[in-house]
Amino acid sequence: MTLSAAPAASEPTSGLPDRRVVVSALGVTQILAWGSSYYLLAVLAQPIAEDTGWLLSWIVGGLSLGLLMAALVSPWVGRAIERRGGRPVLALSALLLAAGSISLAVAVHPIMFLAGWLVMGLGMGAGLYDAAFATLGRIYGQGARSAITSLTLFGGFASTTCWPLSAWLVSDLGWRGACWVYAAIHLLVLVPIYLFLLPRQTPPAANGAPAHAAALPAGRIGARDRITLLLLGGVIAVAAMISATMSVHMLTILQSRGLTLASAVAFGAMVGPSQVGARAIEMAIARFHHPIWTMVVSAALVVLGMGVLWAGLPLIAVALVAYGAGIGLESIARGTVPLALFGAGGYAALMGKLALPSLLLQAAAPSLGAVLIHRFGTGGTLAAIFAAALVVLAMVSALALLSKHRRAA
Repeated sequence: MTLSAAPAASEPTSGLPDRRVVVSALGVTQILAWGSSYYLLAVLAQPIAEDTGWLLSWIVGGLSLGLLMAALVSPWVGRAIERRGGRPVLALSALLLAAGSISLAVAVHPIMFLAGWLVMGLGMGAGLYDAAFATLGRIYGQGARSAITSLTLFGGFASTTCWPLSAWLVSDLGWRGACWVYAAIHLLVLVPIYLFLLPRQTPPAANGAPAHAAALPAGRIGARDRITLLLLGGVIAVAAMISATMSVHMLTILQSRGLTLASAVAFGAMVGPSQVGARAIEMAIARFHHPIWTMVVSAALVVLGMGVLWAGLPLIAVALVAYGAGIGLESIARGTVPLALFGAGGYAALMGKLALPSLLLQAAAPSLGAVLIHRFGTGGTLAAIFAAALVVLAMVSALALLSKHRRAA
């Protein structure tokens, strides 16, 4: 089974801003958007609980509520980017994240706090990876692969940058002050970046679509394309669920393997650099292979990492490096594989559709992981995660076979 590398960019890009400027601008905004939303409660949850007396489960549940809202709006976001480009949608996301941060800052009751997360969810749906990938696809068409890969390098530093920033803000200004500062950052930094550094005009979305593209958003598709789309959506969604579950429960799982909290934190810290390292390698070698192979390697690395942890082998560092590299590559593949398989025409709308099941499972993953740990222990939970990783690998393998036949047709 052989698949050639994805076709090189062929669409005109004259009149567009320098690609390095666009990617760097989106990279900075992704770091701040992720750090002030998805990663916010990792630092703020405990200070909020101590200050307000609210239940920690209510506080942490805000993120799940936000992800649920992000899932529900993601198809609309994709269609909006398809029609108008990413600039107005991303600018709106920054305004919504600012409004959500202000809502959290002024909340005096848990219901008000959760309502703030509904607003945050709107901003997350319109401003995180899927929207940014869709924007790059809308701007560069088939040539967006390298831009998407580069953007994920920035995203890998979101927690590394914003966790210390959040901790410093909480220590100096309290958690409410931290939320106010993040609101100001969205208004004074992110909105101007989106409005002044992203192009006002973008090429027609259909430019550069390969001959085998299915034009998915525009009506009926063949049975083979429908199966391909279902497999792709399943891979992205289940992989996201695994990542979300591990991000919340990793320290608990590692401590159940006999590690102290300090050791668990030290080992867990390997995941971030492994993500960035794998993305850097992918960026260097991407031109030599089709993006589907990035997805295959990603799934295989996650299987290796989860298998080693589940088996209880004394190779925790190897397991976490493999897992980190796998989820690092998965972030790239979720943006580049749909573009390679279905072309630039309708790519933004397709990304919105694919984001819906992914975000739904991410929203459910922390609670599902907690239930599994409570009922079956960490060993049973790891077994379930390992099984899910095997399912992803099987679906990716089937997707690669279908992709080969699509390209040969």
